[in-house]
Amino acid sequence: MVATVCAVHGAWYVLGFAILEMSAVGLAFLHYARHATDREHIALVDDCLLVELIDAEQARQFRLNPRWTRIDLPGAQRGLIGLEADGTRVEVGRFLAEWKRREFAQELRSALASGGSAEF
Repeated sequence: MVATVCAVHGAWYVLGFAILEMSAVGLAFLHYARHATDREHIALVDDCLLVELIDAEQARQFRLNPRWTRIDLPGAQRGLIGLEADGTRVEVGRFLAEWKRREFAQELRSALASGGSAEF
């Protein structure tokens, strides 16, 4: 509205910048909307470790053998936790802080060792 008033008074460039700004805000909202439901779901059921990764409308599921799953702790800063079994490698922990990733890896390791059911 302000840009329209400026354009009426001869400052047409203000309207151009306002359109550019609103386009950037619209693109930011679109990006947020696509990633608002991103998540990682990990469940340890009787005979498999189920890892579900949802990223921008793309869902991937991995079923790993809990007896053969190896857990790799993140080595470098911002590194992810690696889960590997039967030649399949899955990286999890995108939404956790670095210290929380280590805590989660220890919890998962103890849950795999106990052989019970768990959901993370």
